[in-house]
Amino acid sequence: MIVSHLVGPNRKSVVKDSSFECGIESVGNARTPISVKYFLTAILFVLFDVEVIFMYPWAVNFRSLGTEGFLQMIVFLALLMAGFVYVIKKGVLRWTER
Repeated sequence: MIVSHLVGPNRKSVVKDSSFECGIESVGNARTPISVKYFLTAILFVLFDVEVIFMYPWAVNFRSLGTEGFLQMIVFLALLMAGFVYVIKKGVLRWTER
């Protein structure tokens, strides 16, 4: 890698040195502040999405888990819904302030 770096062509230009993102030219400053609501919504999406992923193996093994597995999933869903109700009551998903 060192030899190819030293021997290979080294062509610099304004176009080559400019930042490039998916064929769209960069506009504005990357340091503009973003609302905290955006990040809270993203974190909540990931949190609830990961929790819902736990339901798939449970559904696949539903018969082999029996009554105990069913009751454990009911407790899991109750805790998941309690967290969701808490988030709704706190107003985290409300984008406009009243």
